[in-house]
Amino acid sequence: MRLSELSGKEVINLGDGARLGIIDECELNFDYKSGRIHTILLPKRNGLFNFFSDSKTTTIPWQAIKRIGDEVIIVDINNAYDRYSNLNRERQENTY
Repeated sequence: MRLSELSGKEVINLGDGARLGIIDECELNFDYKSGRIHTILLPKRNGLFNFFSDSKTTTIPWQAIKRIGDEVIIVDINNAYDRYSNLNRERQENTY
């Protein structure tokens, strides 16, 4: 799947049904050696005057993505952070 195919899809959290945003101007955090995506950084849009506010982002671990549909991406943020933090800890231990 290409990143351009993800563009325009709304991201919904499975746990509470919250709308996390739309993938348009997201950033990807990935491993340069393997090319695997670790996280998607989704900017939060607070309102009409976004340029006056601080830029905040929602970090979505790739493991949190459950389904990618035609119009939405379903993620499970509530359960993903424990797995993501354990995975990062293992990577850091293996690098040193």
